[in-house]
Amino acid sequence: MRTLGLALILTAPFAYGQNSCSTSLPITPGTYVVNGVDGPEAPSPLCINTGIATAAEWYSYTPLLDTAVVLTTDLPGSGDTRFHVFTGSCGSLVCVAGDDDSGTWLTSSAAFNVLGGVTYRFAFDNRWSSAGFSFSLTEVAPIVPAEGIVTWSTTAIPGLSGGDCVVDMNGDDLDDVVRASATNINVQYQQAGGGFISVNIPTSQADNSPSWSIVAGDIDGNGFTDLMYGGGQGATFMMANATGTAFTEVSFAQYIFCQRTNMVDLNADGNLDAFSCHDVDANVRFINDGSGNLTFTQGGVGETCGNYGSIWTDYDNDGDVDCFVAKCGCDPTDLLMRNNGDGTFTNMAPSLGLADNHQSWSSAWGDFDNDGDMDILIGSSSSNYHKLMQNNGDGTFTNVTAGSGFDNFSGQSIEWATHDFNNDGYLDVIGGGALMYGNGNMTFSPDNTAPSTNAVGDLNDDGFLDIVNWGGASINNGNDNNWLKMVTKGVVSNKDGIGARVRITSALGSQIRDVKAGDAFSTMSSLNTYFGLGQNTVVNEVEIRWPSGLVDVYTDVPVNGTFEVVEGLSTGISQPANGAGMRVYPNPVADRLRVELPATSGKRFAAVYDITGKQVIVDVLFDNQIDVSSLTNGIYILKVTQDGSTFQSAFTKE
Repeated sequence: MRTLGLALILTAPFAYGQNSCSTSLPITPGTYVVNGVDGPEAPSPLCINTGIATAAEWYSYTPLLDTAVVLTTDLPGSGDTRFHVFTGSCGSLVCVAGDDDSGTWLTSSAAFNVLGGVTYRFAFDNRWSSAGFSFSLTEVAPIVPAEGIVTWSTTAIPGLSGGDCVVDMNGDDLDDVVRASATNINVQYQQAGGGFISVNIPTSQADNSPSWSIVAGDIDGNGFTDLMYGGGQGATFMMANATGTAFTEVSFAQYIFCQRTNMVDLNADGNLDAFSCHDVDANVRFINDGSGNLTFTQGGVGETCGNYGSIWTDYDNDGDVDCFVAKCGCDPTDLLMRNNGDGTFTNMAPSLGLADNHQSWSSAWGDFDNDGDMDILIGSSSSNYHKLMQNNGDGTFTNVTAGSGFDNFSGQSIEWATHDFNNDGYLDVIGGGALMYGNGNMTFSPDNTAPSTNAVGDLNDDGFLDIVNWGGASINNGNDNNWLKMVTKGVVSNKDGIGARVRITSALGSQIRDVKAGDAFSTMSSLNTYFGLGQNTVVNEVEIRWPSGLVDVYTDVPVNGTFEVVEGLSTGISQPANGAGMRVYPNPVADRLRVELPATSGKRFAAVYDITGKQVIVDVLFDNQIDVSSLTNGIYILKVTQDGSTFQSAFTKE
């Protein structure tokens, strides 16, 4: 390696990168040697979110024609690098690409299309190392997406400085973007007509910032989303007030080197609890007493160090949530903690082929073959191989990595997650600098042009999943596939329905999703549940198995819209409406509920039902609102009939 590195130095020019964006060094295609990373201007925003940096080397490149380029440090003599690619003016940069560890031996590599005459700025930072390295810039033929591959548009979100959490913060069923610090919560509220409204909410100084992970859910059941920060010293909760406009800080004195954090009902009592991986000791649970008060409990779900990425899912289909922990470092033997249903857990990883020294920070759990059980992709962070395990349906697994596409995939990263990005009905896996499209048969096809892994949600309410970056978002341009968005509202279970198993059946077959808070390694993705349907035009059946054990079933659900389900209502209320597109707000509501419907000229007749199915209000809908001030506090269903179509949505009266 020394000889090869020396030969490269003799043939490649030294390219002393500049210390700031505004003075970035212009380069053309070629190979360059960087003698060190010491420029004081660190990149902002971050296009690949694996932690902050303090220094960078800056370069600029302006192609003459529309083309594509490969930017890589995967060259002899290079070590652990990370880079970011921007367009726009310094001070208002927009991410185009970025990478961390997609090359061999922790080097970085990315391919992306560029436009002639547009200046692109490259920032190589010192997140992992300040040592020198080599990089090359190569022009290649434009990348033309194959059929079924998602294309993306990069958009800035004004006012957003960061962004690693996507969740509905105000109960309007739209995914918002959250960026939190030790003293501030910035919420980008998605608007029904498109775009965002930026609101900064100052907070008291948090004992722990979300330096390692963030997770969200309604812990105290007041209808507004709370946040949990995982820091290097411990856990901090930010509890939303009764209007969602302010937060109260709650921190625990016990030391936790928090890695992945989750929210989940650990003991099936209807209250949302929390969990944190502990890097250097036994993992930690925070048990909710039903009033939002949490009790610190350590041990019982992994006793040794090296705990990095936890996912809560029902792997054996017995009705309660189990915990998988991807491990790395001091004790890299992964855990699969089976929930025994009595508050105790048993490690099943050794008997199921999941306990080895594979180094990983996270895993992606999903039903990749649509057979009704959860399979797993354990993505490598530094082991140079991945593990794809197929659930056999009886609580055992078979290693099917060979021939899956992951056996020939060398990309590595700390963030691995699964979603259906092209809405073809088969789950995809994102991580390692690529999007691996699921074929529905435990095989995957790579797309190296996709954005890097980060928080995922629908940021323009079009039914296609987008990816947040640290200055805006990569917007999924979509296709002609159909989709269904599910919003779960717990009554006996926790308010968000976290831990529910949702199954849909269409002509394409059956698909399942879990409502989960906290996946990948550090990010928080939407609590709404998204299904791709291909060309199917109706969902024959929707089944929701709630954490409480209740089961709701709906039939003939229309596609390409939001379907809000309230726990227990399928038995008391007639089958769901045949219309789509109604939105109600504010939710919860005190007096007047506003209603948005597709524009028509006909009268609108409104009826409100309580949880038993009893009609409590009937009226003509004037001025797009209805007076609900006479109702007692609780959950209700609003049905509106207009021009022969019926629309249905749940709301909470406070």
